[in-house]
Amino acid sequence: MKFRKVIFGISPDETRFSKRGFKAASSEIQEHLEKIGETFVYGYNTALEEQTDSLTKKLDTQVNELRGFAYEGAAMALTILDFVSPWHRQRLHKFMQAAGSHHIYMLHVGVGWAWARLHRNVNKAVTSLDDPLLAWLAVDGYGFHEGYFNWQKTVSKKLVPRHLSTYARSVFDQGLGRSLWFVKGADVQVIVDTINGFPVERRADLWAGIGLAAAYAGGVDTAALKYLAEFGNIPQLAQGAAFAAKAREKAGNPTINTEQACQIFCNTDAVTAANVTDESLTSSPSYKLWQQRIQNHYQPEIKR
Repeated sequence: MKFRKVIFGISPDETRFSKRGFKAASSEIQEHLEKIGETFVYGYNTALEEQTDSLTKKLDTQVNELRGFAYEGAAMALTILDFVSPWHRQRLHKFMQAAGSHHIYMLHVGVGWAWARLHRNVNKAVTSLDDPLLAWLAVDGYGFHEGYFNWQKTVSKKLVPRHLSTYARSVFDQGLGRSLWFVKGADVQVIVDTINGFPVERRADLWAGIGLAAAYAGGVDTAALKYLAEFGNIPQLAQGAAFAAKAREKAGNPTINTEQACQIFCNTDAVTAANVTDESLTSSPSYKLWQQRIQNHYQPEIKR
């Protein structure tokens, strides 16, 4: 399996802020966000080398708070391996159905990273996944990848891939918003200014991504979260935080960052925020409707 890493492997250096051209709000935040990147790359490279039945043991050596990022990276690798091995395309499916199922949200996000690297047609690729609801998280992952690795185009020039459908563009922007947490080094003032520089119609989805990143990746104090709550779009921040709470609840890896973000953005604890995502599902799941119902839940409840 070593040859796979030689061909497809990613160096941890690719996640260094100096390599990417990112600037963080503080050295502590930079260290935290770079560690997340390292964990993702560890999961990715490990999945290139390990059989799926032993992969989980290796991924679970990562600290609980960061473990989801290792699973996200693993999903990217498994997707690529499935794509380049037409005679054996069940790696991702089997991992999602069994050993990796508790990180199912992060696995779908990781798939989107692979789509970006493989230059897949996202409109078609999204229909290839088993879960029609969570499949849209892969589009979010695609947006994150494009923000993280191509921020000069997607953030500075605000370009969007032309081939995306109207709704895929919306989900792409949620992922792009998440990437801003890293691209702008969790500097909340810079993040607010950056989002306000985007066209008005794109800002809500970007704020949803920030809410998700602030709650899942974390790394900032309550003062920074309150600043975002003051200058951001509360329903979208709350929706993103609720998504993060649900992902961590499913994986059994709650963190103080998620709890604090839910308290500030959702005006409730993380467990309740996670429950809102369940209650907002309909009998005919639609990702767009799911987002909107969560946002509507918080619209009348948050006092500015």
